[in-house]
Amino acid sequence: MKKRGWKLRTAVLLAAAAIAVTGCSAGKSQEATGAAGKEERTEQNPAGNTESAAEAEDTGKDSVIVVMGPSSEPEAGFDPAYGWGAGEHVHEPLIQSTLTVTTADLKIDYDLATEMNVSDDGLTWTVKIRDGVSFTDGEKLTAKDVAFTYNTLRDTSSVNDFTMLDSAEAVDDTTVVFHMKRAYSIWPYTMAIVGIIPEHAYGSDYGEHPIGSGRYIMKQWDRGQQVIFEANPDYYGEAPKMKKVTVLFMEEDAAFAAVQSGQVDLAYTAASYSDQTIPGYDLLSFETVDNRGFNLPAVAAGGSDGSGNPLGNDFTADVLVRRAINIAINRDEMIENVLSGYGSPAYSVCDKMPWYNNAAETTYDEEGAKALLEEAGWKEGKDGIREKDGKKAGFTLMYPAGDSVRQALAADTANQLKAVGIDVKTEGVGWDTAYDRAQAEPLMWGWGAHTPMELYNIYHTMKDTGLAEYSPYGNETVDRYMDEALASSSLEESYELWKKAQWDGETGITQQGDIPWIWLVNIDHLYWAKSDLAVAQQKLHPHGHGWSIVNNVDQWSWK
Repeated sequence: MKKRGWKLRTAVLLAAAAIAVTGCSAGKSQEATGAAGKEERTEQNPAGNTESAAEAEDTGKDSVIVVMGPSSEPEAGFDPAYGWGAGEHVHEPLIQSTLTVTTADLKIDYDLATEMNVSDDGLTWTVKIRDGVSFTDGEKLTAKDVAFTYNTLRDTSSVNDFTMLDSAEAVDDTTVVFHMKRAYSIWPYTMAIVGIIPEHAYGSDYGEHPIGSGRYIMKQWDRGQQVIFEANPDYYGEAPKMKKVTVLFMEEDAAFAAVQSGQVDLAYTAASYSDQTIPGYDLLSFETVDNRGFNLPAVAAGGSDGSGNPLGNDFTADVLVRRAINIAINRDEMIENVLSGYGSPAYSVCDKMPWYNNAAETTYDEEGAKALLEEAGWKEGKDGIREKDGKKAGFTLMYPAGDSVRQALAADTANQLKAVGIDVKTEGVGWDTAYDRAQAEPLMWGWGAHTPMELYNIYHTMKDTGLAEYSPYGNETVDRYMDEALASSSLEESYELWKKAQWDGETGITQQGDIPWIWLVNIDHLYWAKSDLAVAQQKLHPHGHGWSIVNNVDQWSWK
């Protein structure tokens, strides 16, 4: 087959791996454009090395202590097959090398890879890798390890989708060939988040004792408390400036207390703490594609899904109602009142991405929303709530119990929609029931990635049901555009198709189209950082207030 060279100038436009983040001290953020650092791997110390968090607090000029939330700790350990570097909170794996990396301007660059070609039909990817790279146990990394990694993740991954991969084959020590079941134009993005594991040292306990070839070695992991990384002295790339990185896992209140006592160098925080002043620390704000919004079941009630859960909602099934809800939301007000100004309006799941269609943008229009509801037959009642055929206009808006931000957004949504005559009741629920109930009732979700697959996963229908996975909706034209985008011969070619899936002038998922989801805000990620800590410019953070901050920790320094 004829091969076509993969150009590094090609913008990957991925939504969950790395984007241009913004950072500033003690206030709103400014666009940052720093280059993405290479990922590094770490290996654990032998059992018995018990350096405590207290002992790790002696931060020097080449070490840093970072605090993340408890949910950032990888339950299954540091194994790419079980979510390390991927999953809901995509980030660079640090311990392991990857074939490619994403840069701050959303382009693909190389890590282990040195050359990449794809066949004209998109079914064969050939990747050349660096020669002379070794794992931290001294064994050489070859294409066999790359093939082993991908074949293993294809068969065992509980997080990543590898249904498009038939097999990975090591042709020689420095050449790996990926045989695809179907064309998949955004494969370079997948390669940017898959850490390469050693075939000779992989087993059931790998997640607890990872061996890689990246920038760092995992020296110690105390479950529920901390993980300690140290720079890999044999790393093939630029040596990390930060030789030691200690990550502590704490709840919000504990993280704030640790900052107040000066015990940590950088810690995540929430907008509710943004009005505080802490001597010796600055408040850093990083722009994100970490959005919040809620689904509107787009089919009438009366059906059920494969598990017997109720499916559909008579009120939200009316597209005029969905359009009314979308323009009845004052997103700027939400940002100020709920996020203390730390956020940006969200109009889609791919804001700020190269494949974003600005047809999704709307203007707050309370009177326009009322007019749409009138057109749909919903007349204002004596209590201000609209009625039709003896039924009240409204729905229950669920949010994950314990998530204060989503709870506040749900409450604000309810208040705003009441102004146009829609009665919204809010309810905190557990995730064990939220997914099932979301087939019939709106749920406040969190999304945001650096890949068009985020769009696909939310809006594309499933073969067995003909409806989308997370909320009942289907549009054959939207499906076709996304299928064609994945089958495109190049990423550039796919962008216009992803845009058409959103709105092609006649149909789509925007305000003028089906609008089955309402997107509210993109939440800035906030951190307290010591004033003399120079945090390298960030890529746009995806969903998840956690590991993304340390994607380039190797480039951090002390002033």
